[in-house]
Amino acid sequence: MGFFESLGDGWTIYLWLIIGGMIIIAAIYGIRWASKNEQFDEDIKYLVFNEGDQDKMTPEEYAKSREVLVAQEKSRERHLKLEEERKKKK
Repeated sequence: MGFFESLGDGWTIYLWLIIGGMIIIAAIYGIRWASKNEQFDEDIKYLVFNEGDQDKMTPEEYAKSREVLVAQEKSRERHLKLEEERKKKK
């Protein structure tokens, strides 16, 4: 406790500023990571539908769900290939 008592008044504000800066940096890093890893995809909601849900959807919604499914499968295959290449390099 002697060290903290020797610092004088007002030292805690600097501690809070450093911690706040670290939180902001972590948030920016997390958003950047999410953006690079396709985490902000609004069409993801269409992936819960399958062929049996066609009667519950408008033709436009159903067509969109099929397009999104095909795009997600291509993205999945691309990521799996990238992961396989990374494993081969190691």
